[in-house]
Amino acid sequence: MSDLVDRRAQKKALTRELVRTTAHRLFASRGFDAVTIADVAREADVAVQTVFNHFASKEDLFFDGRVPWVEGVADAVRHRAPGVGPLSALRAHLLEFMAGQLSSLDGPEERCYRATLDASDTLRTFERKLVFEAEHRLSDALLAAWQDPEDGGERAPLDPVISAPLTAAIWLAAVRVLIVENRVRVAQGMAPAEVAATVEVLGDRLLAHMQAGSGTFHGMITPARELPGDRQAG
Repeated sequence: MSDLVDRRAQKKALTRELVRTTAHRLFASRGFDAVTIADVAREADVAVQTVFNHFASKEDLFFDGRVPWVEGVADAVRHRAPGVGPLSALRAHLLEFMAGQLSSLDGPEERCYRATLDASDTLRTFERKLVFEAEHRLSDALLAAWQDPEDGGERAPLDPVISAPLTAAIWLAAVRVLIVENRVRVAQGMAPAEVAATVEVLGDRLLAHMQAGSGTFHGMITPARELPGDRQAG
């Protein structure tokens, strides 16, 4: 029975991979909007329903395996080393992430992926949803970290419920701007490795400044139970 279950699982995984690689090849050659799920199914020699058994939408199929950052930013906080504060772990992860995103533009596969994405309004809209999801996951991870007394020596905010989403939004927005604006420099002819190295230095300075100022920032956020209006109401 165990062997049968294993074989079924392996067959399912192989089918999923076949569908994904087939779709990615078609998207790269024809463009995302010109390819249908029926096209993918026909090219992979599977039923249309088989595609939907593995992927909820064509957008999910396009991004599958290509957006580890959706969970990665939160995981960097959740799985940080003992004694490392959440913002220190997040800062280190984001610096590595920025450098990797820009240096990867040296490869034809990444350039093709970006070109296909940029050419589709549908994909750009879906990517924004993924950015929001990453922000939400990071907010949850920061909140959990700041509610844990073992915070790695970093000062927790007075009201982590408010500070967590604000911090997630501000930090990820800053990183996204650095990546998006510097992709333009690569497109204009600068070497990806050179751009990545420059952004890593700039990003380190920016995030260090944001981290150093986080204590003041958090201190400005008064817990809701301490707001003047609430005290008067009581």
